[in-house]
This record gives sequence, C-alpha cells and structure tokens, in this order.
Amino acid sequence: MLFPMLAIKLQRVGKKHQPSYRLVVAEKKSKMAAPPVEDLGTYSPFTKATAFNKERIAYWVKMGAQPTVTVYNLLVEQGVLLAPKAAVKMKKKAVPAAADVAANVPAATANAATAPAAEEKTAETPVA
Repeated sequence: MLFPMLAIKLQRVGKKHQPSYRLVVAEKKSKMAAPPVEDLGTYSPFTKATAFNKERIAYWVKMGAQPTVTVYNLLVEQGVLLAPKAAVKMKKKAVPAAADVAANVPAATANAATAPAAEEKTAETPVA
C-alpha cells in the first residue's frame, strides 16, 4: 500500500485583502480548498500572531511530513524546530545586461536619438 506524501503547509482563510492562515497537514499535491488531514494551528501575517500545537507538529514531522519553506521558517522562529532558517528561493525576471540592450536597439531608433535636428523640421502649423 502506498502512503500519500504529506506536507505541513499554510491554508489561506479570511476575507479579501485580510489574509489569515491555518497550519495544516495535507497531501503534498492537494489543492487549497481540499480538506486537510489535521489542523495544527493558525498564523496571522498582519499581527504576526501564531498559535501552534507544538506536540502535534513534532508528531507529524517524526512521521515524515515535510514542512514547506515558509512553514519551516515560521516553526524555527517560534522555537518548534531547532535549526537555522532556510533560504526562500523566489523566481526573478531575467533582466538583460546594458550591453545587450544597446546591441538590440534598432538602427532607426539609434539614428533618431543622435539627430535632434530632424525633429525641428516638423514644426506644427498654427490653427486659425
């Protein structure tokens, strides 16, 4: 029999623009609204208030449930786990270097920037 991969993760609850989270044990690939295996506590990002059931968290970690990176860092802050914080990896847009940008500028745009006299010839005609 195969056991599902369990994770300790945050489940968002609350109103629009007023998030609060439940700390839950759920299947790794379950959706946000899926029923969790167990509710382990709450976290409010506005007030930074936490209420965790430390005994049950220790039980689930011992049973093999993997906390997400954010939950792991929260548990380290609260003293539930005794370990250093983990680095959160965020995806960033690739910004081209300045030399690449200058090389990709079309010739017409480059000529217009170097010749401001061409703009002076197209003066507006006064409306009577």
